[in-house]
Amino acid sequence: MINLYIAPSSASSRKARAWLKDHDIAFNERNIKSKPLNAAEVKQILRLTENGSEDIISTRSNVFKELHIDLDSLSVSQLVDLVVKYPDLIKRPIIFDDKRLEVGYNEEEIRRFLPREVRTAELHHLESQLSS
Repeated sequence: MINLYIAPSSASSRKARAWLKDHDIAFNERNIKSKPLNAAEVKQILRLTENGSEDIISTRSNVFKELHIDLDSLSVSQLVDLVVKYPDLIKRPIIFDDKRLEVGYNEEEIRRFLPREVRTAELHHLESQLSS
């Protein structure tokens, strides 16, 4: 099952929700402003990142700037504690399942959540158009 963690005020969150609905992809939605993540959930997301904290931390957020955080000097547990305490540090939306993670809304990258048979069919359709 795909999880969609959003902030209602985020335009990217609304776009991700609309895209998933438009493509009939089932998902669990969670407003992480009203129901913040716990430490285990933050660690689960971090495990799916390619670049660790830089993939999920919003360095442009007001709270990041106010706290004067040096991400490179933090241990994983310190980072997790900060994210739990200050949920606005997290970029949104966060879209993930057991194997894949996308942070933010990117129209090309979100396609990875389409079922494989749909992506394969689209690829064959594009190939036939190109060869015509």
